[in-house]
Amino acid sequence: MEREKIITIVNDFLVNEFEVDGDEISNEANFKTTLGLDSLDYIDMVVVIESNFGVKLGEADFKNIITFEDFYSTIENKIAEKNG
Repeated sequence: MEREKIITIVNDFLVNEFEVDGDEISNEANFKTTLGLDSLDYIDMVVVIESNFGVKLGEADFKNIITFEDFYSTIENKIAEKNG
């Protein structure tokens, strides 16, 4: 899957399902601060990612995510690993 498509899908579900202000989403923005999600929201996000991309992110994956760029890259890498 192309990176631009990943970014579009991610941003769409963040805005529509997690009520994030689309203007606050940028590659360099702090992922956790911008989203302001609680632990239950992260569980919901794992489900949404899995349903959209067929990959599952774990707690260790989220620990390494600082920016939205990191988030997109993590999903992209998981997809590449799955498609090996």
